[in-house]
Amino acid sequence: MAAFRGASAPASRRPNKPEQETARVVVPFEDNRLLTQLLGEYDSHLALIEDRLGINAHAHGNVVILTGPANSCEIARGVLEKLYARIAKGETIGAGDIDGLIRHSRSEDTASDGQAQVATRRKVVKARTPTQSTYIRAIDKKDLVFGLGPAGTGKTYIAVAFAAHCLERGLVERIILSRPAVEAGERLGFLPGDMRDKVDPYLRPLYDALYDVLPPEKVERDIETGVVEIAPLAFMRGRTLSNAFVILDEAQNTTSMQMKMFLTRIGEGSKMVVTGDPSQIDLPFGTKSGLVEAVDLLSNVDDISIVRFEAQDIVRRDLVAKIVDAYEKPKTG
Repeated sequence: MAAFRGASAPASRRPNKPEQETARVVVPFEDNRLLTQLLGEYDSHLALIEDRLGINAHAHGNVVILTGPANSCEIARGVLEKLYARIAKGETIGAGDIDGLIRHSRSEDTASDGQAQVATRRKVVKARTPTQSTYIRAIDKKDLVFGLGPAGTGKTYIAVAFAAHCLERGLVERIILSRPAVEAGERLGFLPGDMRDKVDPYLRPLYDALYDVLPPEKVERDIETGVVEIAPLAFMRGRTLSNAFVILDEAQNTTSMQMKMFLTRIGEGSKMVVTGDPSQIDLPFGTKSGLVEAVDLLSNVDDISIVRFEAQDIVRRDLVAKIVDAYEKPKTG
């Protein structure tokens, strides 16, 4: 059972901004058992809210008392009440849920629409940033979506979760996941095993996402029967992909011809999501990225949506965001 810290919150998390108007907000909760889950082990959830919003928060009896800037306290109140409602419905919450609600609450753009989510039989994937919510809604509404941005923003994971969602509900008949195996180049032939053994290391992130949102036995069965296909980009040539959810990952490493070939595979009843990071192109020097060209050419085409993720959308952990930010800063000296 979590121990209430009361007023003994570490001073390092307390805001020291006397020039800001300070508010005191009391948030009551009916069920102390649910409140314990809300606070987290050793009040870790409350500590995260304090850290993210720059406020003080402590539990006393069946209430949580928030002190700090008025707007931040109101955001914290809303986050706590939403989390409590989820726990009351039997959901488990974690740091990612808290971070996602705070990010959405801070964004005026998504205030009316709220936090988007994708449900599969195994889990519910909730958007952790406003851009992720925009991305989920774009995939729902459009036949072709480009997700651009740095690693750790959830581009591929959300696309795979949405594909699993569509498959489970009979909206598509199969899932096709693909990547260009640019890193392998001519060295593929020197790797041991058959073709699948050679290319699997480059497709492993797609397998990982799939196993996370669907039961492992279903993934294995669907791969065996061809309901789920994970293949290098070269295997897509000459095919028409109908009634399928098709994902091309690491698309910044496609050439212009490869991208045109892939995009023209889309058939009736299909959705296609193309993900990539234009700042991480591994093509030979002087070769134009098919992803960059496609986004330029198709930006005004109906039924196509382009969603751009930024460094602040990284959700893996704070350290990843700091690394990306450091690399994106202008070089000096």
